[in-house]
Amino acid sequence: MNTDFCCLPPNTYERYSVRKVSRQEADAFKWIESQKDGRDLGEFALQLWIQKHWWGFLRARLIEHLQGARYWTELDLEDFGLLQREFLDQQPLLNTIVALLLGGNDNLEVILWAHENDKPVELVLKMLERININARRLVLEYNSAQGVDPDQCWYVRK
Repeated sequence: MNTDFCCLPPNTYERYSVRKVSRQEADAFKWIESQKDGRDLGEFALQLWIQKHWWGFLRARLIEHLQGARYWTELDLEDFGLLQREFLDQQPLLNTIVALLLGGNDNLEVILWAHENDKPVELVLKMLERININARRLVLEYNSAQGVDPDQCWYVRK
């Protein structure tokens, strides 16, 4: 496995924007839901996507970033590829924890899973602490004020 990537400048990677891709996902959701309803649901559908899908979408992007699969510009460069650099001797356990997190489980549920399945709880705690999924949250804000460029209505902040 090549781990030299951690020393390359960020412009070496294809860059993705959480803001841009989340807006594309929300627009696709809006179109599908509008088609189902037979009318344009507009802002209501966008707000519904935020309510139903934002945190899962963000969690999946965070994991991609931590795995080094995709570089997301709104996320910290130091975190890019973190999971490829750490716990190399514990990849099966780490992969299971990542799958649990992607499935929507929170840290407590992962710890309970480890306990119930006779996994090394101390190691699981170290992994969860390093992943630190809850500290890497971004907030999506949508403000549809009239006369504002639609691209400026959709933004992500730390």
